[in-house]
Amino acid sequence: MSLLVQLKDEMKNAMRAKEKIKLGAIRMALSAIKQAEIDNKTELDDAGIIAVLTKMVKQRKESIAMYTEGGRDELAANEATEVAALEAFLPTPLTEEEINEMITSTIADVDASSMADMGKVMAVLKPAMQGKADLGAVSGKVRAALNS
Repeated sequence: MSLLVQLKDEMKNAMRAKEKIKLGAIRMALSAIKQAEIDNKTELDDAGIIAVLTKMVKQRKESIAMYTEGGRDELAANEATEVAALEAFLPTPLTEEEINEMITSTIADVDASSMADMGKVMAVLKPAMQGKADLGAVSGKVRAALNS
């Protein structure tokens, strides 16, 4: 079953259960997916949907930090509920050990030896880790591995 179908089914379940925050989060996700399809003039596959959901989760986590810092705990709690609703559709995150292992094996596979090869390494890692790891942190680890 595709991710889009799962989102729509879960939206119906949230409606029946009267879970307003979860329903709102799923509706926002479906809207963002539709907007991305319109912008790109193509239908998104599961990888594209995961990219949209990952971006939404990252935005909400940043909002949680700002709300907590500003003493707006009720808004932070709403954002946390939305994050939980969206993360249910994302793949299981990779552990640090799995990330390091993938970086090491990819560097060996593409025969990378310097920072000039970072693009090759990231081109292989990005599709494999999309939605499963913070690609910014992965990029930093690749940079550190290639500098050593």
